[in-house]
Amino acid sequence: MPAGRAMIAMVEAGRDLLRAAIRRRDPLSADRLLTMSEDLARSPPGFAPALAEQILSGYEAAPETERRAFLSGLAVRLAPDPVRLERAVAGFGRRPDPAALAELHAASEPRRQQLFRNLNLARDGTTRLVRLRTDLGRWRREIDDADTLDADLAHLLSSWFNAGFLRLERIDWSSPASLLRKIIAYEAVHEIGDWDELRRRLEPQDRRCYAFFHSGMPDEPLIFVEVALTTGTPRSIESLLSPVRRVCPPGQAQTAVFYSISNCQDGLRGIPFGSSLIKQVVELLRAELPSLRTFVTLSPMPGLRAWVESRADDPVLGAAARAVLDVDPPPADQLRRLAATYLLTAKSGAGQVLDPVGRFHLGNGACVHDIHPGADPSAKAQRQSFGAMVNYLYDLGALERNRARLDRDGAVAGARRVRAFARRGAL
Repeated sequence: MPAGRAMIAMVEAGRDLLRAAIRRRDPLSADRLLTMSEDLARSPPGFAPALAEQILSGYEAAPETERRAFLSGLAVRLAPDPVRLERAVAGFGRRPDPAALAELHAASEPRRQQLFRNLNLARDGTTRLVRLRTDLGRWRREIDDADTLDADLAHLLSSWFNAGFLRLERIDWSSPASLLRKIIAYEAVHEIGDWDELRRRLEPQDRRCYAFFHSGMPDEPLIFVEVALTTGTPRSIESLLSPVRRVCPPGQAQTAVFYSISNCQDGLRGIPFGSSLIKQVVELLRAELPSLRTFVTLSPMPGLRAWVESRADDPVLGAAARAVLDVDPPPADQLRRLAATYLLTAKSGAGQVLDPVGRFHLGNGACVHDIHPGADPSAKAQRQSFGAMVNYLYDLGALERNRARLDRDGAVAGARRVRAFARRGAL
């Protein structure tokens, strides 16, 4: 049978199998899904959509045990072909020309990569692959070689969700209700309790909300930032979210405050588009409101309390740490000093900024501008940081310099007063 007819016969057989399984309410097994995936990884693109739809539909209909087994099997059965890879390595060793290099590159790419590319051609393929990666993250400990499989998906998603392919949109009170419901659901920093609270964040003239969207997931925000227009740098979240606050006319605003940034899709974790979001919003606001002079955040410090607890027996910081831990509310001066030391010096085992929010903003080139004890009275903030918050300053003329120093020397940019707090941290 000619190859084309054989491929058509294979696809039709798969369709019949899927229809029969659905009629029997008998989901496809992980082994059958893996066999179909091997076929899809070898399929010409023209045949991919139908078979891709069968695989994704079968995966989504399968029980959790079969879905986990399928993901585990992908890491093993669709790895690079070892025979081809060995030949390519030997060929490049004998003659390292461009053709041999191209073959080595092709041979070393896991067949999963082509599978995922072809799965993306199914109906809503991008959205469904993002959900598949969400499953992978949730079952990481139960799936063999989960990190390898995750790296393959992340590699493709990073290219598909490059900032150049994203669309920036403003969200306001007139946006579709379906989108507004998602903003409530996805808000990750300061919970939105009801529609009235959402309205206070979107409708006033001194409030802005912007989100990134992608053509492959047109109805789903990927990440969004909430912005307050003010006359100065805020010292508490209450000053921004109070229902009785005074509205600032936009033309009088001198400061734009990024007070909440929420990633919406677990399946896109680690895809770096947050930095582009802030930079694009800054440029948009500067064009709209020339009076703006300062771009600053009001951010949580989710790792502060755990770090202070770990320093209770430290010969240098122990006394200050115990003073903060033993009193409620903690002494403001001591808390400010410890927070400054934490933000400027605490690093992970890999040498990265320890605080996850700080890692994001400082990695963008921002500067630790000021620290505010008692800025957030919520139970969550008390658990994480004793209620303290921090301003990160986006000085447009210093971003590249700050980021370069952090990358090169691990040096965190901090305002003079913050550095003074840190120097007194052990006193």
